[in-house]
Amino acid sequence: MLLELIATNMAPIMFVSLIVFLLLGYPVAFSLAANGLVFFIIGVELAPLSGGSINLSWPLLNAMPERFWGVLSNETLLAIPFFTFMGIVLEKSGMAEDLLDTIGQLFGPVRGGLAYAVIIVGALLAATTGVVAASVIAMGLISLPIMLRYGYDRRIASGVIAASGTLAQIIPPSLVLIVLADQLGRSVGDMYKGALIPGLVLTGIYLGYVAVMSIVRPAAMPALPKEARTLGSGVTSLFVVLAIGIATFFATYNWLHVPDARDSNADILAAALAVVVIYVIALIDKGTHLNRMSRLAQQVVIVLIPPLALIFLVLGTIFLGVATPTEGGAMGAVGALILSGVKKRLSMHVVREALAATTRLSAFVMFILLGARVFSLTFYGVNGHLWVEHLLVSLPGGEMGFLIVVSLLVFFLAFFLDFFELAFIIVPLLAPAAEKLGIDLIWFGVILGVNMQTSFMHPPFGFALFFLRSVAPKNPYVDKVTGQLTDPVKTSQIYWGAVPFVFIQIVMIAVVIAFPQMVMHYKGNPVDVSNVEITLPGMPGLGGGLGAPGGMGLPPIGGQPAAPGGGLSLGAPSLGGPPPGLGAPTGNPQQPPQGGGASLGIPAPMGLGGAPIGN
Repeated sequence: MLLELIATNMAPIMFVSLIVFLLLGYPVAFSLAANGLVFFIIGVELAPLSGGSINLSWPLLNAMPERFWGVLSNETLLAIPFFTFMGIVLEKSGMAEDLLDTIGQLFGPVRGGLAYAVIIVGALLAATTGVVAASVIAMGLISLPIMLRYGYDRRIASGVIAASGTLAQIIPPSLVLIVLADQLGRSVGDMYKGALIPGLVLTGIYLGYVAVMSIVRPAAMPALPKEARTLGSGVTSLFVVLAIGIATFFATYNWLHVPDARDSNADILAAALAVVVIYVIALIDKGTHLNRMSRLAQQVVIVLIPPLALIFLVLGTIFLGVATPTEGGAMGAVGALILSGVKKRLSMHVVREALAATTRLSAFVMFILLGARVFSLTFYGVNGHLWVEHLLVSLPGGEMGFLIVVSLLVFFLAFFLDFFELAFIIVPLLAPAAEKLGIDLIWFGVILGVNMQTSFMHPPFGFALFFLRSVAPKNPYVDKVTGQLTDPVKTSQIYWGAVPFVFIQIVMIAVVIAFPQMVMHYKGNPVDVSNVEITLPGMPGLGGGLGAPGGMGLPPIGGQPAAPGGGLSLGAPSLGGPPPGLGAPTGNPQQPPQGGGASLGIPAPMGLGGAPIGN
């Protein structure tokens, strides 16, 4: 009786056992594989007692090598090492340092200017690296000492750095979006297009929060003192150059844009040309010492354009359809090497470090995927996917109830699991139920991506908080510029600083659910089929079409010509009555009917209804 109860409830027992293994701290890949193999053995033994709910047998293990090969030969996942390598090379190239210094001075006169700079640079790094660890560590090392030097509240400074680093989760080319697209069986390019607007909106909400806090608590985020703004001022010339770029964009767009044409990509090409024009103007002004632009404006343009060019090289080519995400990642890796070389920061040491980190992350992902393949073979064999699907589809509230419950589930599991683990364990179980409810899987994937972003932020296991803790000062130190003794950053201050941004991310999940068009624009403009007219071209040489006398206008080959009349008359032998030569007496060939029936006018082959062979 007990064995039958276990056999008929194998799926929930297996799922709960996996959660217990993970909570005990066993490595995810080995927990998945061990759980799958142990329950495979149990399932084979209990299959006769399950009443048909367990479909496991020993020969099923022969499918495992093919499942492993399917993981290892997945070209989509090849984008992960490319983007990881690109991000680490850019981190070593000093791009983040240049961006933070330049944009920090641009916003320096404004209260909270350094916080604005960190968020903007976090979005730019997210769009070029796609790696959370690289973004958080780089900004923690560079901007946190500066923010502490000029009197920023430690909680606000820590929260801004950690939150802006996690933008790499949702802004393309995010590694999370690659994995989600693979697990949901959707295009990575579509996932990137769908996530772009939510990522930019979330960046805007972060900036809005800083603006509000700078009004509510002005002393917590002061403006930079004038002596710290070494690039001086001169924003007017920057606005002039931007105006030239905007004029170039609209002129090029109007020239390239074709009305009512889908996927003309005029906007992307026009933006690319506008950026090139701005960059050339700044280089000429600096190289010829005309100095029509201020030093600040020159530096902003020259520092900002290379990462923007890299973003276009990666994302622009994907959105234009020129390259796949894997090819875009490869071009991004080459572009990162070129940028690092131009800055004279490329060395064998940097390449070795980037390759080692890329290999570690790729092996981590592969081992989890292989473990997930072992687990899923057994879980599907005990109909676990049907159990999860029935459980989720039967939730009250339909589509909206499903999205709310799944969001709460993922938010809770993110306290304990990494985003890769969530993507490889939970997402394959949720996707069939979402598809059955009619939910667009790209929209569903973006909701999950924003939700998984919270896994980096909420205490006590947020990885972004750990990354920031590893580089934040733990002991009092003497500031290199002011020479004053500076207090350290406490772990509690990092955690409390992250809380407001976790709430912002939760609000963003609700916004994406409430306004699906933020994501659904990836499908392009809908086609109006109400005025579509389909015209079949004429068929010259076929005697007037299908309904003309004589059928298709083919001369009879041996029978009587087809009778005139409407209808489809192909002149085939009569299909009514017994087929000649197959039981009917042989003799004279059967005459075709004189009417508009199906009649092709072709005599039956000899021996199959025509005259006897040899007659």
